[in-house]
Amino acid sequence: MATHAHELHELPDTVIFDGREAMKGYPLNKMCYSFNRADAREDFRRDPEAYMTRFGLTEKQKAAVRARNVAQLIDAGGNIYYLAKLAGIFGLGVQDLGAQQTGMTVEAFKDMLKKQGE
Repeated sequence: MATHAHELHELPDTVIFDGREAMKGYPLNKMCYSFNRADAREDFRRDPEAYMTRFGLTEKQKAAVRARNVAQLIDAGGNIYYLAKLAGIFGLGVQDLGAQQTGMTVEAFKDMLKKQGE
């Protein structure tokens, strides 16, 4: 059964990372990709505002980074693969990201994952 692009955009509360989202999130994702380098991570830690400005983040993207809010980052065009690099700088793990995305506490999210594995 084929899924058409217009059907994907009808999923409630779901951002489909398509070409439009990729273009919107390019500065944010490019910045996050830079965190593959240790010196880039240090530069960001030293002066996050200057680092975000250097990559041309929009005010919405900057606010989402400051808030460390995954849902806002995704809404601002962030791709979860790249956002995981930013989360690492903040000391957040995959379960932290999943908990934010589902509106659960980290413990509740971990419990849910354990139950699914049973």
